[in-house]
Amino acid sequence: MKLNLADQSVVVFGATNGIGRAIAGGFLDEGCRVHGFDRAAGAAQAGLTTFTGDVTRYDEVRAFADQVGSVDHIVFSVGAGSGKFGFPFWNLEPSDWARVLEINLIGAVNAAHAFAPKLIARGRGSMLFLVSVAGQIGSQTDPPYSAAKAGLINFTQCAAKDLAPHGIRVNALSPGMVKTDLNQSVWHAGQANLPPSERQDYETWAAEKIRKVSPLGRWQTPAEFAAMAVFLASDHAQNITGQTINIDGGQVMHS
Repeated sequence: MKLNLADQSVVVFGATNGIGRAIAGGFLDEGCRVHGFDRAAGAAQAGLTTFTGDVTRYDEVRAFADQVGSVDHIVFSVGAGSGKFGFPFWNLEPSDWARVLEINLIGAVNAAHAFAPKLIARGRGSMLFLVSVAGQIGSQTDPPYSAAKAGLINFTQCAAKDLAPHGIRVNALSPGMVKTDLNQSVWHAGQANLPPSERQDYETWAAEKIRKVSPLGRWQTPAEFAAMAVFLASDHAQNITGQTINIDGGQVMHS
């Protein structure tokens, strides 16, 4: 399948690690010009230009947009949890919520505000937000994260409706179990809440969780998200908008 994305300009928020890094690499493999935005510099990728900044700072996101110039596709692959085990929710304090909402939801809104005018000016293009199965099933592990991603799913639909008349598509891509720093932080927060005799190493914990929640019974990989991201940016997906696409081994269906 020819995706015909060569020479198009792509912005990837969260481009230096995990799923975002894989997505940036996927677009680079298609011959795109890729501009990354991340809070810290990561390992270099040939062809990727990176801007360091904070997605919760609209002034920094706007400065990035001004530097990039014309753009065809926006990918927001940023996620952060509270770092605490939130079951039941009153294990957390209301003060634990603000930063999680700022990063996961307001950060995506900042990106959309900064780049929507550029896409509208071109009269084509796409936005893609990385969300989570937690935003669809009311995951009790980290309620602020679940609520933030649920809000982002809803914003995806709002943005898709607003931008459709301008020929711009907006979708969400939802991971299940992926070996990322965020996934490991969920494990760490849960283990800290257990007596030492009940604690598990990461691999044992993950294998047990996958067995419980995923009908296919296996990890999802960053490469799968990269493949779907580039497909959704292509003309093969020209009638896909406002959708939340799960790459989760059947987790949402199973729940």
